[in-house]
Amino acid sequence: MSIDPPGSGSTVRRIMLGASLRRLREQKGLTREVAGFHIRASESKISRMELGRVGFKTRDVEDLLTLYGVVDDEERRNLLEMVREANTPGWWHKYSDLLPSWFTTYVGLEEAANVIRTYEVQFIPGLLQTANYARTVIRLGYPDVPEEEIDRRVHMRMKRQERLTRKDGPKLWAVIDEAALRRPIGGPEIMREQIQHLLDVSTLPNITIQVMPFKYGMHAAEGGAFTILRFPESDLPDVVYVEQLWGALYLDKREDVDPYLTAMEQLCVESTTPGGTAEILGEILREM
Repeated sequence: MSIDPPGSGSTVRRIMLGASLRRLREQKGLTREVAGFHIRASESKISRMELGRVGFKTRDVEDLLTLYGVVDDEERRNLLEMVREANTPGWWHKYSDLLPSWFTTYVGLEEAANVIRTYEVQFIPGLLQTANYARTVIRLGYPDVPEEEIDRRVHMRMKRQERLTRKDGPKLWAVIDEAALRRPIGGPEIMREQIQHLLDVSTLPNITIQVMPFKYGMHAAEGGAFTILRFPESDLPDVVYVEQLWGALYLDKREDVDPYLTAMEQLCVESTTPGGTAEILGEILREM
């Protein structure tokens, strides 16, 4: 079975296919229960399919299209092709033995996003970490696993960063709390390397790094870290990802996403300018 290269979007294809099936069902005025009965499945399975949370069987989609009155050959062919694309595993699936399902979903969404906006208060964002910094953070979270597993986890984190240096890579806009920059993860040498890395990548045209300084006191995102993902497909809403200790929230309803968009805009206004970012990073380096 082929594997998607970095930057492909099988996760998004599942979401788009699910959204198409939901629209077709609603246009026919059918309930999820009726649709589920038609394919010998539960109402909850139809719900998961329409949210793009599960894989798709070609036979199920064919039966649903018939139920929904989709008889045009080209329309059916396009939707069934989307089934194949949605079921193609991404490169990150070879790490599935290491990842909880809730984070596997995030990696797929991150791979398909064309704009990634993130606020981090405790650690440097994963997409901006050096290998040594990442190894320290991962070891903190998994103190009892063998070194081989740590190596694979670090490798995957570095793999996620590859898109950022491609011509068609996403726009990354990161706001980092000053606390994350001054927290001594792994000791002075690792932190010096990490801060210098932030200075280096901040010169890339698709990466913007801002710092939320201590001097501002309270600010719009006191609730903690979050990431907003935006996709090139106009049919897809923004997704807010909020990671918890052993799980994550995925928010895509407008009323849930808007407060995070407002908070991010306020953070960007209150945080350093690009020149100010270089100044504060340089200051931290000199203090080490």
